[in-house]
Amino acid sequence: MKDTAQITGFHAHIYFDTSSRDAAARVREGLGASFEVHLGRWHDKPIGPHPKAMYQVAFLPEQFGKVVPWLMLNREGLDILVHPSTGDDVGDHTDRSLWLGEKLELNIEILRAIGIR
Repeated sequence: MKDTAQITGFHAHIYFDTSSRDAAARVREGLGASFEVHLGRWHDKPIGPHPKAMYQVAFLPEQFGKVVPWLMLNREGLDILVHPSTGDDVGDHTDRSLWLGEKLELNIEILRAIGIR
């Protein structure tokens, strides 16, 4: 059994397209107003393993029980990937991830190619 102490934080990737960008902005505003999270840059095109435009939200392990339920209730129909940060990006984005909405196909080969376990 792995120790949850390996989890140094969590990321939520909020996916959007041109028709859902306003909803993504409302979710982002709500997260920033409700929690002490780090709101990453807007990526209006696919980046890294992510198949759609998105932004990342980083938060501490002790915030999981508040941030994730909030996202469940306030995601406005957006697809969201939530994963831990353990130092194993491939495993974190696949085996240890959870999805709200549709599970999108990630390009995990990009993570493997840059040598992050």
